[in-house]
Amino acid sequence: MTEKETLVIIPARGGSKGVPKKNIKDLLGKPLIQYTLDFAVKYYKPEDICVSTDSEEIREVVQSLGYTVPFLRPDELASDYSGSREVIIHAIEYYKKQGIHYKNILLLQPTSPVRNEQTMKDILKMAGNSDDYDMIVSVKTAKSNPYFNLFEEDENGYLAKSKQGDFTRRQDCPIVYEYNGAFYYISTDRILKHNISDFERVIKIVDDKAIYNIDIDTMMDWKMTELIMEEYNLNN
Repeated sequence: MTEKETLVIIPARGGSKGVPKKNIKDLLGKPLIQYTLDFAVKYYKPEDICVSTDSEEIREVVQSLGYTVPFLRPDELASDYSGSREVIIHAIEYYKKQGIHYKNILLLQPTSPVRNEQTMKDILKMAGNSDDYDMIVSVKTAKSNPYFNLFEEDENGYLAKSKQGDFTRRQDCPIVYEYNGAFYYISTDRILKHNISDFERVIKIVDDKAIYNIDIDTMMDWKMTELIMEEYNLNN
């Protein structure tokens, strides 16, 4: 078995609903997925980059860009209910059959076309200094806070704060974070044993710049992305 450090997985399902065919939809002169491919190849060899898709059309587009798609996902991993963990494990098992074991997985979603180079460098530095992590993930500071303005419905149908605390100003509340969708650097051993939601050793890298927190899900997101990328000349 050949041991390698990192497999980049770019998940690209064909059945997008919010933005039809969004992974290969033209964004300022390039198919959306190309931005992520071009970023990944700055740091990893093409043979260590895996586009995981169920779509022959996406496969053809990726191959036309000079990248390979080693397999098409089976039908059970092509539905709306297929989770990231199942997709990752499927890719891990494919490469295992080829005699390759990767120590880590870098999950890069095509829906985040703009990434911070410094965040990638910070991830590589952290991973190089220690293996005491389940996942290193990029996050942004959440605007809403469960101690202040996030609520759950109680048994009587009334809204109650999601987390109780004696805070009168939002800035006094504990800082909370949310994944920004750009980087998920995951231990292979841990993902094989646990769901991502059950990870206990998660290390954050905070990036609050709006241009690095794009995550396209709707046509409104798409239009906003076009405006931001044109404004900052990020379509090169």
